[in-house]
Amino acid sequence: MALHERNLTGDEHVVLELREHPKALVWPTVVLVGVLVAAVAVAVLVPAGAGRWVGWGVLALVAVVWVLVPWLRWRTTSFTVTNQRIAMRTGITTRVGRDIPLYRINDVGIEIGLVDRFFGCGTLIVSDATEKAGMRLPDVPDVEAVHRELQELLFRADDGSDDGEWPPGEPPRRGARRRP
Repeated sequence: MALHERNLTGDEHVVLELREHPKALVWPTVVLVGVLVAAVAVAVLVPAGAGRWVGWGVLALVAVVWVLVPWLRWRTTSFTVTNQRIAMRTGITTRVGRDIPLYRINDVGIEIGLVDRFFGCGTLIVSDATEKAGMRLPDVPDVEAVHRELQELLFRADDGSDDGEWPPGEPPRRGARRRP
């Protein structure tokens, strides 16, 4: 779970919990098969001794860099949508996260390439009303359904004010009164 219950506010609840589509592991899987084939070749073709150990060492290094690290990155990356925010958490050794409150979101877009269509995933792009760049969530499974659910959350929170002074659903500012 990306956001533990202790990280949620009193009336906040998780709507969607997502992980990158396993498509992100296609190339690491291809590399793993190649490493296994090469390991068998080293065992059969390279004579016993230092040469064989060097070959296995190189293959182990390749497996760690191009198979294990991408798998760990995939395993430790998650996206969570609650009724109040969208959150991304990632990191193998250092956990990094970014949250965007729903009332700050001013655009939600999707990108679905040809390969993404084949796998049934895509990239979700969330733009917010801050100086920071928006949030790109790659390889989101069934991105169109996630986009639709996020839009429904945003429309439910919309208070109908189009004067530009108050973003939809924004908590009232201290000392200011909200216009009806």
